[in-house]
Amino acid sequence: MSRTLRRLVLVGLLAAPVALADVPGSTDLDYLPRFARAEIVDYRVQEGAERIYPQSAIRRISGRLRVDGEIAAVGRLSVRTYELPAGHSSAEAFAQARRTLLAGGAQALHWCEGRECGGSSLWANNVFGNARLYGPDEQQAYLLLQLAAPRQDTLLALYAITRGNRRSYLHVETLEAAQPLGNHLPNAETLLRQLKDTGVLELGGVPAEPADPWLALLARALRLDTGLRVLLGGPTAADWREALIARGTQAARLESAPGETAGLHVEWLR
Repeated sequence: MSRTLRRLVLVGLLAAPVALADVPGSTDLDYLPRFARAEIVDYRVQEGAERIYPQSAIRRISGRLRVDGEIAAVGRLSVRTYELPAGHSSAEAFAQARRTLLAGGAQALHWCEGRECGGSSLWANNVFGNARLYGPDEQQAYLLLQLAAPRQDTLLALYAITRGNRRSYLHVETLEAAQPLGNHLPNAETLLRQLKDTGVLELGGVPAEPADPWLALLARALRLDTGLRVLLGGPTAADWREALIARGTQAARLESAPGETAGLHVEWLR
């Protein structure tokens, strides 16, 4: 073989894609593309599994785990843990997955980042049962979602962590409930975080006329940041504005505009 031909062969080998060292038998979710060059290092499927997903920070008090809210379901559990390529943080993969799922119509139920999630060791060992996910509390993020129809009876949990050794992981769990999940609401902190992240909320599940629990939820979210101004849009936006004012939100923080879209449109006026 000539020197020129050997050089061409070597260049071709270097340019060829590297095969992923995935766990045998593992697959990606068809609606959640993997982060580029990530590898599946843990993959499990279990029928009839029971999961309890926190909808708040998780802490240990007097030897017992404490949360302010949770969602429990039984069904088909699918677990995937991705190790991310060197040089990429878990925050990158978390953001990519979050945006993909929200763009697909999933409802965020609880979203926390860093120390506000509670102890990483509790998430790794007590929630997910995977010690690989333990790392510094400030390097974690968690998002619980309920998928859109026709997968409305599926919960999806994302947990991202960058460990002290700088290895980064994205953990993805789906729980296809054996019984209908019904409608679950996000908490106020998650609603506010999502509004600040995307600049807009499209709340298709709210009633036409202002009523609890959505009215109470929106009022709580607005109380978390008293400097936030929003534009309410939709067929009954003016009614929602008056109802929020009656619940204590300053009128100067709220504008409304009629719209043809169903539900309630909430836009951050920066």
